[in-house]
Amino acid sequence: MKPILKLYRGYANDQELVVMGHVFKPTSKQEYDFQKKNFKNATSIIGMFRIRTIGNFDVYLNIDNQKIHTKTLEDGYFKFCIPLDKSSNYGWINYSVSIYYENEEIIAQGSYILPHAGNLGIISDIDDTFLISHTRNPLKKLYILLFKNVNDRKIFDDVVPHYQALSSAGRPKSLQTGEVNNKEEQNAFFYVSSSEWNLYTFIVKFTELHQLPRAVLLLKDIKDSLTDFFITGRGGHNHKFEKIKHILEFYPNLKYVLLGDDSQHDPFLYENICKIFPITVKAVYIRQTGNSKKEKVENTLQNIATLNVAICYFKNSSEAIAHSKLIGLI
Repeated sequence: MKPILKLYRGYANDQELVVMGHVFKPTSKQEYDFQKKNFKNATSIIGMFRIRTIGNFDVYLNIDNQKIHTKTLEDGYFKFCIPLDKSSNYGWINYSVSIYYENEEIIAQGSYILPHAGNLGIISDIDDTFLISHTRNPLKKLYILLFKNVNDRKIFDDVVPHYQALSSAGRPKSLQTGEVNNKEEQNAFFYVSSSEWNLYTFIVKFTELHQLPRAVLLLKDIKDSLTDFFITGRGGHNHKFEKIKHILEFYPNLKYVLLGDDSQHDPFLYENICKIFPITVKAVYIRQTGNSKKEKVENTLQNIATLNVAICYFKNSSEAIAHSKLIGLI
């Protein structure tokens, strides 16, 4: 059996390209197909947290007629951060990575985004921001993760039209169809979550199923034990803060919209981001997950508003759409 090479969506600016992935040990198990029901779904999900990675394994990035060599880290993760000559292409661009096993080359195809300067960058949380996950109830969250497959998982009403409108905001559109002329050049979207890389394929499948914008995913370090599974998505939120801060530093010429919810720490992370980048964030959207709005969240958002950032604390995405139209975002 051959090692498994898994690529994630990358991103680039005019100076640097960042692409990443994992190398896994061979397995006889089929990749989780997300269609299984009941206990089969549960065993498949748990299996995703029992995968084994290969550390210090040779990996090659194939780009611009050159082969760039690196090795995986101890947990099987690899990341290429390489200088990029100014590109004439914008939008989603293809790349490939290869590994060698018993003199055979194993190639995987991926894509990365290079957004136009001056466009919008949209950064969204996942759980309870667009994917209904019941984060405030850990047992219910675990039950849904185990026993609801990708087709049974629910999305909040009107999230899709809101995200699609943000994706195409400010982009040239066809007079006939009203759609963006070049689908590859839509605004850069990033899904940043406390979920681990183990759930990458599930999240991609879910977003594709619901026609959410194609996005770069930035997740937490991969987990490889059953114990880790039972605390998935929990723990410190410094990871999210650092990832969001990195995006804003990597693309200083974009204007940003931040979307999250009030079930965990999003409002307070976003407040800190707005303080550090006082002219970069245009708007902050926070979904209300409980029956009533939280006073601490309302106070935090009012403080963000004093930094000349538009704020919206909403229960239904239709309110967020109306707000985005009101401030001329979409």
